[in-house]
Amino acid sequence: MRNKAEGGSRRPGAASPIGVFDSGVGGLTVVRALMERLPFEEILYFGDTARVPYGVKSTETITAYARQITEFLLQRNVKLLVIACNTMAAVARDAVVGLSAVPVLDVITAGAAQAAAATQAKAIGVIGTPATIRSEAYTRAIQGHDPAIRIVSQACPLFVPLVEEGWFDHPVTRLTAAEYLEPLLAERIDTLVLGCTHYPLLKPLLQDLTGPGIRLIDSAEAMAAIAAKLLAEAGMETPRRNAPGHRFFVTDVPHRFQAIGELILGKGLTRVEIVKW
Repeated sequence: MRNKAEGGSRRPGAASPIGVFDSGVGGLTVVRALMERLPFEEILYFGDTARVPYGVKSTETITAYARQITEFLLQRNVKLLVIACNTMAAVARDAVVGLSAVPVLDVITAGAAQAAAATQAKAIGVIGTPATIRSEAYTRAIQGHDPAIRIVSQACPLFVPLVEEGWFDHPVTRLTAAEYLEPLLAERIDTLVLGCTHYPLLKPLLQDLTGPGIRLIDSAEAMAAIAAKLLAEAGMETPRRNAPGHRFFVTDVPHRFQAIGELILGKGLTRVEIVKW
């Protein structure tokens, strides 16, 4: 594992990679969806594993981290940036867009559109980190599609540490989830937005607790579809027709990172490089 200085003066082209970033390992759920939808596109993934979780930090700190990661990926000549972290998308999207000369996509926009289309009762629950929930970004985005939709939000600060620990169906996680979901279920929602890319790793547990009558919204697949459409319309689809060499940048290699990453992707997590700021 290494940290290597690389220049970013070239203009991104169709063969350039897609940059995806998150506060930790959770954004690999978005990477997996992108790999399935765009199998020939090279992906550079950045997980800020030394500073996770982001959701309990201040807006100023999150924005500073987002700027730092954005600059890092832009220096590596990416043609598209994907903010896979809901917390960064909620509070720092404008800062990322302001730095970037390439298109920027985010999971909140994708998830909100999917949720608004899915609800029949016009009652949607949103779970996320404290920073994401405080921002009300999902409320604005969903009601931008339909102002009549009622939004019930719940901060779940313990979910990210539990996922990073690999406790996807641990008794502690189940008890915690039941506590978080209770007020949402009392509001008779029919749709639940998993407002953090770590949360899809808890999807079987959450679906078991909510029951089959509530649809869980994971924005990763919607994000992949939006990315594919954007690249096709811009004529920026890669000409490559062989397996790309994806790269994974992290700021620390915490306990179980490799195992959890490989579980998410369903393949070996190779070319992991440690970044020291």
